[in-house]
Amino acid sequence: MTSKKLAAGSVFPAISLPVLGGGRRDISRPRDGLDWMLVVVYRGKHCPLCTTYLRELNAALADLNALGVDVIAVSADSEARAAAQMEEVSPRFDVACGLTIPQMQELGLYISDPRNGMDVDAPFAEPGLFVIDETGALQIVDISNVPFSRPSLEWIAKGIGFRRGPMKDAPINGTYARTQRR
Repeated sequence: MTSKKLAAGSVFPAISLPVLGGGRRDISRPRDGLDWMLVVVYRGKHCPLCTTYLRELNAALADLNALGVDVIAVSADSEARAAAQMEEVSPRFDVACGLTIPQMQELGLYISDPRNGMDVDAPFAEPGLFVIDETGALQIVDISNVPFSRPSLEWIAKGIGFRRGPMKDAPINGTYARTQRR
């Protein structure tokens, strides 16, 4: 399956998903007085590397929140599968589920089919990480086609601090072609 990659500096799409514990959430909108958003797309319950990464996200959460960043983790899993995996994670951030194939494509994610022996019965998104600023623009885009290639959450937090501090007035990285057309 092909999908168009989201460009740095573009507006992150408004996508509403169910969250564990009830209700729905627009994954592009921060809450609780925070003004930036970190969206972490993970593969699902079948992926032990995702469980490890989500535990690392728990460890980085206080630093991210101190920078004004709200956090949500998202997968294509059903609510039951997501809830079962989160028993191993005990997340202190929101977890959304039910990401559809068209939504995966809208986010520019790689999509994989289940393979023999995998505990999954439908296509799923490969990892993605998006940092959205207070204007809704993508400050950081990281998309992978494999579960073992993900950015360090410690470095993501440091990078956000740098973007929000000394580099707050700099253009968003990776927007050269767009800035040259103005």
